[in-house]
Amino acid sequence: MPAVVLVGAQWGDEGKGKIIDYLAAEADVVVRYQGGNNAGHTVWAGGRQFKLRLIPSGILYPGTICVIGHGVVVDPRVLVEELDYLERQGVDTSGLRISPAAHLILPYHVALDEAEEDRKGAGRIGTTRRGIGPAYMDKFARVGLRVEDLLEEEVFLEKLAAQVAEKNALLERVYGLPPFKVEEIAAAYLPLAERIRPYVANTVTIVSEAVESGKNVLFEGAQGTLLDIDFGTYPYVTASHPIAGGACVGAGIGPTAIDRVIGVVKAYTSRVGEGPFPTELHDEVGQWIRERGQEYGTVTGRPRRIGWLDLVMVRYARRLSSLTDLALTRLDTLAGLDRIKVCVAYRDRETGEETREFPIGLRALARMEPVYVEMEGWGEEVARATRYEELPAAARRYVELVEEVAGVPVSILGIGYDRQQTIHRRPIFVPRGR
Repeated sequence: MPAVVLVGAQWGDEGKGKIIDYLAAEADVVVRYQGGNNAGHTVWAGGRQFKLRLIPSGILYPGTICVIGHGVVVDPRVLVEELDYLERQGVDTSGLRISPAAHLILPYHVALDEAEEDRKGAGRIGTTRRGIGPAYMDKFARVGLRVEDLLEEEVFLEKLAAQVAEKNALLERVYGLPPFKVEEIAAAYLPLAERIRPYVANTVTIVSEAVESGKNVLFEGAQGTLLDIDFGTYPYVTASHPIAGGACVGAGIGPTAIDRVIGVVKAYTSRVGEGPFPTELHDEVGQWIRERGQEYGTVTGRPRRIGWLDLVMVRYARRLSSLTDLALTRLDTLAGLDRIKVCVAYRDRETGEETREFPIGLRALARMEPVYVEMEGWGEEVARATRYEELPAAARRYVELVEEVAGVPVSILGIGYDRQQTIHRRPIFVPRGR
């Protein structure tokens, strides 16, 4: 099974970084296919913590090729900062490859992101203010600058001048903000071109040849299913496609090349930003889970909203991405609770009808209240287990309920932060013996 796509099956922050890192041990190529530095992956390896925002987690394994694909939007400053950070940690970054067609995030994108969020006030959607949305807007308006442009000074300056003139008119006349100067942006960004240049390559060819030759290729998305621009809880979504189909357009492969799709599910639910959240907890239990799980954004540090596991959502993610496997993370976080609830259906507050289908649209979702199954908790810690059979009986019943309701086998269990704290129930890749 050489080509595997890994997606978040909730609102993001499911622990994808750990699972990607774990699977990358047997991957030859790891491909990031969408998003930008608005999403972070936190990885624990060898007792050390690594916080990554753009570079695929596979970079921690020497010899693994790590690709930033067409579908990613790249802030060159953040990318260079991350390269420098990894190299200070002794990590070899020579395996990184960057698509020349990846779009750039520039200072005016960040300014517009912040200005628009501030303008909306109570109606804000909760962006990370990193310029992601405005960069994607330029991409689809066909006026964006790409990595290839940054590498050609004359081209970069010409395109930059046109965009600065347009964006300054918007910043000054609509938002009353100071304008940008082409010279200042160029002075800050052109030197970054030489730092990035050695990594730029034809990533479509690299990925395609790896898949065609039977190598193990892992595709990683940022964010989660319910933040997909089309299928998420719009407008409280990201500006790209975290679902498995996003791997095709963001990396440049056809759907028949994908062998398996793994959905990463946290043992409870969390989200940042605004919007309906049927299982959200506003009590001491929610606060206890937040603190025990250190549920604060990798990039922003924002506290995450916490709720019980919502399997209606997971079933929806299964359909959207044709999930073949689940990776259930943070099982250790729930250890210590006497009782645990799991949402298995919704009830419409207006009609009283129950459904196991995820509704389309915010108004429909806002009418839904969770229908719970309440289960016995597991008081003992699970982080030292090395086999599924070593988990407490109550924890195993929890896993089996997830499989039954979601209709997908749980092939990987995360029981702690470190890559070693993982129970692998079914093989994903052909072992490479690294």
